[in-house]
Amino acid sequence: MHVELLYHTPDPERAIATAARLCYAPVGASELMETMPEERVKSVLSTIMESGHFSTLEHASYTFAVEGVSRALTHQLVRHRIASFNQQSQRYVKFTDGVDVVVPSTVAENPQAREVFDEANAVVVAAYEKLLDLGVPAEDARYLLPNAAASKIVVTMNVRELLHFFNLRCCNRAQWEIRDLAHRMLELARPTAPFVFLDAGAPCVSGSCPEGKMCCNNPYPRVKRG
Repeated sequence: MHVELLYHTPDPERAIATAARLCYAPVGASELMETMPEERVKSVLSTIMESGHFSTLEHASYTFAVEGVSRALTHQLVRHRIASFNQQSQRYVKFTDGVDVVVPSTVAENPQAREVFDEANAVVVAAYEKLLDLGVPAEDARYLLPNAAASKIVVTMNVRELLHFFNLRCCNRAQWEIRDLAHRMLELARPTAPFVFLDAGAPCVSGSCPEGKMCCNNPYPRVKRG
């Protein structure tokens, strides 16, 4: 898996604070953006994060390029509806030199399981390529391709949705591949807005676990805002 932060709103914390202050300021947003003291930015952000008034977080967004992930992951990822996605198309891209697949560690570490996995994928890919040779359109031949097929996707989320995504997908109860993706995205986002993302992650990072009897009982270190 490769994850890259392609773009984010410049100075995202100042942009968020500006949007919040505009509601109460006699001056315009551009002036606030330029003149608001840094300590005032932090004060406004503190109020936002503590009060839960997260609408202002929607004014900053992040775009990530993700490669080498499975279709099983992207099917989960696109369930996050307040986001934008563009994915490599199996309809228009013909895979004539084999199909890369993502192999779960539980399979890779078990020689017998790996043999079964590889054999099944080989049969599927051979059948897919045969359909292409027979003139079947790629959009129809792709019906054979497995959830393990590797894919590429570009993802854009605003900060509010990112925090929600991290809250759900950084959790140890999340599926392993999308959990890995969420942690990598958080590692890239956090340095750009350290105060906003200070306690981002699984629910146990900032509070209590909501999973009840399904709790993993292996919480992440707790982070408290000063």
